[in-house]
Amino acid sequence: MSRTDPHDPAGTQAPLRRVRRLVRAALVLVVAALVSVLAGFALFVASLQGREAQPTRSADGIVVLTGGAERIPDATILLAQHRGQRLLITGVHPSTTLTEIGRAAQVPDDVLKCCVELGRSALNTRGNAIETAQWARERGFHSLLVVTSSWHMPRALVELRRAMPDIELVPFPVVAREDEEKGLRSTLASARLLFGEYVKFVGTWLGVRSWPALAPQSGISRS
Repeated sequence: MSRTDPHDPAGTQAPLRRVRRLVRAALVLVVAALVSVLAGFALFVASLQGREAQPTRSADGIVVLTGGAERIPDATILLAQHRGQRLLITGVHPSTTLTEIGRAAQVPDDVLKCCVELGRSALNTRGNAIETAQWARERGFHSLLVVTSSWHMPRALVELRRAMPDIELVPFPVVAREDEEKGLRSTLASARLLFGEYVKFVGTWLGVRSWPALAPQSGISRS
């Protein structure tokens, strides 16, 4: 019997219809997923701080996550303003000294030597959270000012809240001066940075873990 025989629709037309339905369903799913990703990314970008905020309150301690040039100076300013009793700089390279940090960040020695400690164990944001939780609990802190870049803050807060749900976190997002001048969302490079951070944020929110989080034989020091 011929494949185009009108008396045999079930034998030839039904499989084709099923294939078309599957293709259409797959296209709908792809488009829906793409729209969801773009919508989520738009909401993520819209939620970021576009201008450097002024601190509205103090906390027991201050933690700054390394990775941006202006994070440490901003954190030490908060410390000098007595916004926290002590400052933890988490994610410091094992060979970096407090003196080198002060020189690079142009922070006075008396501010650093008084109340600043260096966390050298963290290898990533999850490690920052683990290291910070240990430091805060050892000192009996119940609240922390969290200092990191505006685009990094959402992911940092997810990890920090998981590591210490009993400690209040007060975000202090840092916006680089050049980003304030040209607009954080104005360049292709910024878009790539933000989209990459958005993907990491979603992965962190879903519980995807980075391994390892901490370096062996490291810890917190005052020098």
